[in-house]
Order: sequence, then structure tokens, then C-alpha cells
Amino acid sequence: MKPPLIGIAVNEVSGDQLAAALIRAMKRKRPEIRFAGMTGPLMEAEGCVSLEKMDPVMGLSEVLRHLPHLLGVRKRLFRHFRDNPPDLFIGVDAPDFNLRLETRLKASGTKTAHLVCPTVWAWRQGRAEKFKDAVDLMLCIFEFEIDFLRRYQVNAAYVGHPMADEVPLQPLAAEAQRRLLGMDAQRSTIAILPGSRMSEVGRLTDDFLATARWCLTKRPELQFVVPLVNSQVRQYFEQRLKELAPNLPVILLDRQPREAIQAAEVVLVASGTATLECLLHKRPMVVAYRLSSLTYGVIRVFNLLKVPHVAMANLLSEEPLAPEFLQHDCRPEKLGEALLGFIDSPERRDAIQTAYQQIHEKMRCDSADKAADVVLELINRA
Repeated sequence: MKPPLIGIAVNEVSGDQLAAALIRAMKRKRPEIRFAGMTGPLMEAEGCVSLEKMDPVMGLSEVLRHLPHLLGVRKRLFRHFRDNPPDLFIGVDAPDFNLRLETRLKASGTKTAHLVCPTVWAWRQGRAEKFKDAVDLMLCIFEFEIDFLRRYQVNAAYVGHPMADEVPLQPLAAEAQRRLLGMDAQRSTIAILPGSRMSEVGRLTDDFLATARWCLTKRPELQFVVPLVNSQVRQYFEQRLKELAPNLPVILLDRQPREAIQAAEVVLVASGTATLECLLHKRPMVVAYRLSSLTYGVIRVFNLLKVPHVAMANLLSEEPLAPEFLQHDCRPEKLGEALLGFIDSPERRDAIQTAYQQIHEKMRCDSADKAADVVLELINRA
């Protein structure tokens, strides 16, 4: 009997990380198991055979330029797995790419699963109806997603968030992290995380720098730290810093978001995954976001947003602990007042740290190992 074969596909750096951890965990339990599909370098290092290379793209214009290539890749993967059926196909994240592929493979008789539930619970919830046709099992990293998917008769399993396993339960003291970064350990510090995509960085940088200037006029002893995701973002941020706040006491980091968060008493952060990182590092945060005027107008007119908060940290806590300032409310004086409110209240920061600690403990459940058990059970199911 041939060892089980798992087809798998990623098209994002985060997906490569998730898939590599899953492959590693499954091979610990079943060393003979085989993997093949659309890969990143981490998956290949774990022994996954590459049929196609991931080609992540970001932004509408980039996606449109790459669309013919992506459609060709997906067609080739479908034909390969249709003609060489795996025991299971797993799409990892990249829902626009993977869900259509999973739907076709499931219709052809292949078992399918998807790792990381798309955020349909936040907006355009009706898209969840299509999941039944795409997957035999949805692997969820947030517990609240299970009840949501149940309303659409989608089979789902909670496996926990891998980031909760990676981040230590006890955060490094801010003073210690500042020393490691070569900062003044005794000065109160605000971390600024303006986002990872150029579109959001472009919309938020000026507001964030103006907020830092506003805070500095009220608290001259403050210092700032800013992690920047890549050279393009850094070049843009440095130019705006030079023009808008040339004397700001700030250090810029190449990536290192977790180090920046740990160095700070409070974080000014763009809404997104970074709010979860702040929660796991037990740091209070002020959340801001701007959309294009057209996108924001469409969301408001058609009431597309279906969650009470935009920050994942607030969705995971019993009460919203991170102030949110969106669109026209994203103004320096509002952001600054909220930031200084945390700086001036150690008791409030301690209470938030305790609450975030409890959430982290609940989320920490060896995600890759749990996902491996669920996937192996699906493979063995008749």
C-alpha cells in the first residue's frame, strides 16, 4: 500500500509558514506521509515536492497583471490532482486562489480541507454558503468561527492560532527590550506600526507622524520605535519622516515588529494581524485605519461590515480594550490623547496585560499538532 499523499497549495509567505509547520507535525506522527503541490521554500525544506512555486502578489493592479499566470497555475494543479488524486487536498490561506481549486477537486471526488477560515464573518457573510461546496473541513484558528460556520452547515474544527504558540506567555519587560535595541531603557516609548501594505502605509503614515509630534509636545521625554516590513515601505516612511518630523526621537527597524511592540508601553497600530501580536505581547494599543473614500463609502452604504470592532484584539476580548479610530476619526489629537492615556495610567496597562494574558493562555494549544491530528482523522475517515 502506498503511503498517503497530501496535495497542498499556498500563495503567501504566511501560508508557507503555516503549511511547513503542518507538514512537520504530520510527519512526526506519520513519517511515511508524502506532500506535493504549490510550495514556498519552507515547505520544500520539509520535503514537500514542488509542482508549482508560490507567487504572492498584493494590490489590485498587481493581481490583475498576474491573473493570467495565476489562472494557469491553478488549472495545471487541478489537472494534476484530478489525474493523480491525493488522499486529501489542503488549501492554506489564499482563499481567492484556493477555494475555487478546492471546489473543483471536491466535485471530482477528492477530499478537501482549508486551513485558516476566510474572514467572511466580518463582511459579506453570505460567501460562507460556498464553503460547503469547496471543503469537507474548514480548519479555524479562532474559536468563534466555529459557531459562525455552523450557521451555514460548514464542517469546521478549531485548531488554535500558531502565533499564540510562538509568542512566550511571559512578555519581555519593555526596559530589557529597549536595551537590546540600543534605546534609552528609562524613557517611555511608543511603538508605531503603520501597516504592511504600501496602500495602508501611504494612508496612515502622515497621521501617525503627526500623532507622534503631538504626543512629543505634551511629553518631551517620549521616544518612538517603528518596524518597517520591507525596503519599499522603509524608503517611503523615511521620506515622510524627513519632511514631517525630522527631529522626532525615533529608531527605525527592518521588520522586527515583535521587538518594537515589546519595547513599548503602548502601540499605535494599523488594524490587522498586528493587533493580535500586540495582544499576545500584552501591550495596550490604539488602533487606527483609513480606507479609500470609495471603499469606505461602499461599506457604509451597503452595511457590509458585520462585526462590532475592526481590531482582532477587541473581537477576542470580552470588552473592547483597544480604542479604535477609523477614517475621519483618525486624527492626531484623538490618537495622541488615547496613547497618553495609557502612558499616564500604569494601573490601566496592568489590567489590560492581565486580560490579554488570559486570552493568550486560552489560545495556546499547539496549533500545528492539533491541525495534524484533525487532518489525519479526515484522511482515515471512510
